[in-house]
Amino acid sequence: MDLATFIGVGASCAVIYAAIAMGGDLGAFFDMHAFLIVVVGTVFVTLTAFSGAEVARTGLVVLKAFFHHSENPTDEAVRLLKLAQKARQNGLLGIQKDAASEQIPYLRHALTLAVDGTTPDHIERVLFAETAGMLDRHAVGINVLKKASETTPAMGLVGTLIGLVQMLGQLSDPDKIGPSMAVAILATFYGALCSYVILSPLATKLERVSAQELLVRKLYTAGVLSIARQENPRQLEMHLNAILPPAQRVSVFRG
Repeated sequence: MDLATFIGVGASCAVIYAAIAMGGDLGAFFDMHAFLIVVVGTVFVTLTAFSGAEVARTGLVVLKAFFHHSENPTDEAVRLLKLAQKARQNGLLGIQKDAASEQIPYLRHALTLAVDGTTPDHIERVLFAETAGMLDRHAVGINVLKKASETTPAMGLVGTLIGLVQMLGQLSDPDKIGPSMAVAILATFYGALCSYVILSPLATKLERVSAQELLVRKLYTAGVLSIARQENPRQLEMHLNAILPPAQRVSVFRG
């Protein structure tokens, strides 16, 4: 669970709610016509750009922004170095139990390939294909959110124009001016709220989650390929540190 996402979205909405509540009537900020134009309209516009399956899967992708669990790159680097040292001392069959009990599917698959005697080149091709597929899936979800975040302000503008046209057409009836003006103003409000408070930040968070997963997968790939080639773990340490950010680099065999 990512508390930062929960806190960010929840606190942002709470601040807006508090500002509305302190200023007067909460009911004045709810209008079904504006809601339909912005929210439902955004859904259908997004469906025009993407397939129904892609939009539906985005809901599952969004959950990763709230409930994702990213492995710590430094901890994973140390774990890979210990596996490499074990394989160096006992051979590839020495890590067979580690491969079978591994909880992370990507690493378990990679280690199993190495233990089975698969050539490093083939392992690299398989892992590259898996990672490319992961990035493609992430990219679709992120692009759907970005498209929706671009669309909601536009639909808010459409709602504003509709409300203004209705208002101008009913100037002779003062009782109808208020509802039309409410649609005009609230549509813009809903569009800004959905885009800048919810959709755009979630798209950015998912980009960061994807980048974090890619970093960890790079470590796994480098580690397993080194194990498969039976390289010196000290060489692997230098390779992993070249991948890791400076603040997260490891020192297992030094000193």
